[in-house]
Amino acid sequence: MILRILLAVAGLLLLTVAADHLVLGASRLAHRLRIRPVVVGVVVIGLGTSAPELLVSGVAAARGDTSIALGNIAGSNILNLTMVLGVAALVAKVTVKSTVIYREARLAVGAVLLFGLLAWTGLTAVSGVVLLVAAAGALWLLIRWAGEGDATPLARDVVEHVEGENIAAVDPAPTQRQPLARWEPVRTVLGLVGVLAGAQLLVVNAAAIATDLGVPQLIIGMTLVAVGTSLPELVTTIQAQRQGESDLLVGNLFGSNLFNSLVGGSVIALAAPSSVPGTSAALVLVMGLAAVAAWILLRRSYSLTRPEGSVLLAAYVLTIPLLLST
Repeated sequence: MILRILLAVAGLLLLTVAADHLVLGASRLAHRLRIRPVVVGVVVIGLGTSAPELLVSGVAAARGDTSIALGNIAGSNILNLTMVLGVAALVAKVTVKSTVIYREARLAVGAVLLFGLLAWTGLTAVSGVVLLVAAAGALWLLIRWAGEGDATPLARDVVEHVEGENIAAVDPAPTQRQPLARWEPVRTVLGLVGVLAGAQLLVVNAAAIATDLGVPQLIIGMTLVAVGTSLPELVTTIQAQRQGESDLLVGNLFGSNLFNSLVGGSVIALAAPSSVPGTSAALVLVMGLAAVAAWILLRRSYSLTRPEGSVLLAAYVLTIPLLLST
């Protein structure tokens, strides 16, 4: 048992480190290939930061451990908008622009509700295609919204992220760091291999732990696995909040839920060897309520105070017994 736990932790650590290199390598490579910064920001970085959840759930589904896969996605969605967002509000008041709440956040809530409905009724190849089409439509909308008006601030943020700090202007032309560009494909491939290896290590040992303890895989998926794959979001959120980038952290959390629900749901449905049975109604209800509650709290005054963050944290703690009893 101890060895299983150690291997699961090792898989989680490998997954976290490799995912970071995968996102950074893919972002820099896309930038060097002159792909628009808006597209890099929405697609490469947006999808890349959800890589741990997506690949862990995909590996679990392909192995037939669909309960771990569903528990991971649902658990991560709940964690992002209760515990992680609550911690951000405790660090400092969260203030966001109205456009984020009325567009990106609303789209993410809709994605969570759609995934919840399909997961409750049971995922099939057809529902997988539906989620995949919805994901493509959501990506199109996000890219369109990101490109509206003055996109220079977003472009600058993306360039600074992929090239490092202290960049004075957005200039897609090669810089003096160009010789280092040849290593980015290697970094990207190694990051992808590391994420896959870490996901495999985590899923195999998480499934074994569930069997040894006699605990349902759904419980392991939405606790141990979900908490582990959500740790990068927690770290990123705290860093962004300390730097006063509330819009970035709210967009990341709702964006993570959007990609988890649509892309992650389609991966589970299409990777599973057979149809996935419907999941717990209580889990789906908690996931949907968490998304709607976080959206309503932010929509009221485009901010989230410390007391409201405490409410979100308390809500997560109070839902744990309900989820464990499913």
